[in-house]
Amino acid sequence: MRKKIIAGNWKMYKTSEEAKQLVTALIRSIPGIRKTRMVVCPPATALSEVALLLKGTPIALGAQNIHWEKEGAFTGEISAGMVKSVGASFVILGHSERRQYFGETDETVQRKILAALGQGLTPIVCVGETLDQREKGVTKEIVARQLDKGLSGLKAEQINRLVFAYEPVWAIGTGKNATPEQAQEVHQFIRTRLTALYDEPTAQGVTIQYGGSVKPGNALDLLKQSDIDGALVGGACLQADSFVEIIKAAESIAT
Repeated sequence: MRKKIIAGNWKMYKTSEEAKQLVTALIRSIPGIRKTRMVVCPPATALSEVALLLKGTPIALGAQNIHWEKEGAFTGEISAGMVKSVGASFVILGHSERRQYFGETDETVQRKILAALGQGLTPIVCVGETLDQREKGVTKEIVARQLDKGLSGLKAEQINRLVFAYEPVWAIGTGKNATPEQAQEVHQFIRTRLTALYDEPTAQGVTIQYGGSVKPGNALDLLKQSDIDGALVGGACLQADSFVEIIKAAESIAT
């Protein structure tokens, strides 16, 4: 049975002091959570201090991005080894904002996945379509392309070490969200595509999160869907109480 994973993507929010306050409040609010995996992904500037606070807790640390090279003249970038060295175990890759604003491509996502796996990190690999693409009816073609190219050359045993996140771009930071049925349809398609690329046991074992305006009010209905294994949470993770409500929703149906 796939374990529910709730991850919080803080994006470009929270100073180091604010990050410590948020994590402290979060730790105080999660006693009794046993069946749900929790991850927080603060900005790179707060990784080290958050890592210290998370020691001995059930909350894992993730980064929001890495470069595919181990080191080099890449001003402003951080490597997989660097985030691993401060205590991170997850990293978000291919987020739509990285694709939209910073030129991320399926090919660079593939290189980053390999770099992350090489350092023992768990990549959270994001895929999803824009509003224009959904309205044109090409959602599945877009997601298939992102999977095919992003996973090029990866073996089944490597896929088992990934987490996927379906994030309809039109639902990120807009207050809109896919209906549970819309989200389930794409999640099921992702699993079908992974079956075609690899095999059914691999596809059935992979965790696929939903990301796109997940809030306490819609989390339970989304998480009840058979192929939705968690959430990649944006704005709602910036306050401890709302993030905890989403975690509790997952915990209530986790097995």
